[in-house]
Amino acid sequence: MYKRSLCLLSALLVMTMLLSACGSTPSGSVSESLEPSVSAFAPSGSTSQELPDPGPAYTNPLTGEGTEVDLTANRPVAIMLNNLRKALPQCGVSQADMIYEVCAEGGITRMMAVFQSLDGVGSLGSVRSSRAYYVDLAAGLDAIYIHAGGSDGAYSAIKQYGVFNIDGVNGPYGGTMFWRDANRRKTAGYEHSLFTSEERIEKLLSGSLSKMRQTHKEGYSLPLSFGEDGTPNGSDANTISIRFSQYKTGVFTYAPQSKTYLVSQKVDGKDGPYMDGNNDQQVAVTNVLVLCTDISRIPGDTAGRLDVRLTGSGDGWFACGGKYIPITWSKASANEAFRFTAADGQELELGVGKTYINIVDDSDPVTFG
Repeated sequence: MYKRSLCLLSALLVMTMLLSACGSTPSGSVSESLEPSVSAFAPSGSTSQELPDPGPAYTNPLTGEGTEVDLTANRPVAIMLNNLRKALPQCGVSQADMIYEVCAEGGITRMMAVFQSLDGVGSLGSVRSSRAYYVDLAAGLDAIYIHAGGSDGAYSAIKQYGVFNIDGVNGPYGGTMFWRDANRRKTAGYEHSLFTSEERIEKLLSGSLSKMRQTHKEGYSLPLSFGEDGTPNGSDANTISIRFSQYKTGVFTYAPQSKTYLVSQKVDGKDGPYMDGNNDQQVAVTNVLVLCTDISRIPGDTAGRLDVRLTGSGDGWFACGGKYIPITWSKASANEAFRFTAADGQELELGVGKTYINIVDDSDPVTFG
């Protein structure tokens, strides 16, 4: 009897253990067995690595191009460049986001090259003196303005408009931010040999001038918008010729492969591509603007300096993608940027890329072909 009871007890114990084993599940295995495998339902090749690249998070406000760093609050750097034939080539100009060209006295033009960022630009020059209307252009961009001396009118305008300027002649920066290129001194002369560089500008702005305002003033906005092409219904503009004076004619030739205009110029009777002395590259831009205004000699100015009207409004042309359209420009005050509108009154949309702005007298010949 005792043995029978013991056997029965043993059998019950074994059955209990078997039932317990059948009902138990190893820790963590419930979710694995109840939740379906992602790979079993996901379409082949639909991994997160293959999602479309959203591209850069930010945009250069002067070009509409994508950037990895937010530059929108930063003031651009605008620098005066010499365009005397014996002082060519200019250095750093191929990397400028915007180039403004206007006549100075004697029919010689000067460029104001504008950079939202100086990264990788290298040497810049040769740096030349300012005139009042160039100060007006820099003020409209709320730019840090770099020049080498200037007319009395330019210094008055700098003070009147509160332009943050760095002067290579009448300022304390001659030995720190600028230098005289020995070869240019021999070939072009002392006054055409002044240079600066990305490294020296950045060092000064982060050093002794670090307390100066280097971001845009509150409420400032640049009224530029960008798209694929703002001239789909325009007339042919495969070549553009702009005669500033007897001394200078600018020529823009459209290159369909790059969708840019290659810039050339006839200076003092000599034709040639507009080159960058840093990299031997021809300057190429997406947008060409021609702004017509009133340009006249300042009465009584023995040097023949000019008065250039840059406020109010006027007519002009815009070329992009091998086509051009008529436009209207306006500038409410010196401290405001240009606004551009098409013939229908809508805000002009520039092509994404660099822009070249030619400012000429109403009577200067401009031809498209």
